[in-house]
Amino acid sequence: MTDQHPTRATEAFFGRRKGKPLRERQAEGMEKLLPALRLDLQSPAPADLKQIFPVAVENVRLEIGFGGGEHLIHRAQESRDTGFIGVEPFVNSMAKLLSRVEELKLDNIRVYDDDATEVLDWLPDASVDRIDLLYPDPWPKRKHWKRRFVSQVNLVRFHRVLKPGGLFCFASDIDTYVNWTLIHCRDHGGFEWQARQSSDWLTPFAGWPGTRYENKARREGRSSAYLTFRKI
Repeated sequence: MTDQHPTRATEAFFGRRKGKPLRERQAEGMEKLLPALRLDLQSPAPADLKQIFPVAVENVRLEIGFGGGEHLIHRAQESRDTGFIGVEPFVNSMAKLLSRVEELKLDNIRVYDDDATEVLDWLPDASVDRIDLLYPDPWPKRKHWKRRFVSQVNLVRFHRVLKPGGLFCFASDIDTYVNWTLIHCRDHGGFEWQARQSSDWLTPFAGWPGTRYENKARREGRSSAYLTFRKI
């Protein structure tokens, strides 16, 4: 195990960047709100990461690949004293989230619309309380497994930015990715899986709102696993 800055990956962990054309309101949100909420990675991160939020927060959480944004919006509403950083390269998903942020007047969210490894490398050491990686692209073909976001390189990144005792939470309905994550976290050595019995990984995280990906998995007959690892 090492906490040195890893070499940046050469392949993207995500696929397409844009889908159907944005609606007028979504396009306006991308034009006006995204520049205001987007992390400026060209400037050094503040030593106290809480300073990136316009309101006082007690904790900072990072969600990588927030998709439709249901989970991120729910958490930001229920925990107004927590600052959230949401990373999502897919334009349509970012536009949807920004519309909800504006509608609900949420002031505890910052975003980034490109590769999450760039954010991880920008963050200060021991600055994040929790990292959520929920239903990431499973890259099901074996030849594409190297694109899975969970890797030894990225676990080094996670371990560096998490505070002592910080949490890495992972959810997926793809058995091979669940097993992959368990093995990689075990081999890293810096993460302790919190499960003590089978119900611990079959039960959603506390306050879990569900996501469209989870609903799709259930419709297609797949169950989900919810893994929690603590930084040691």
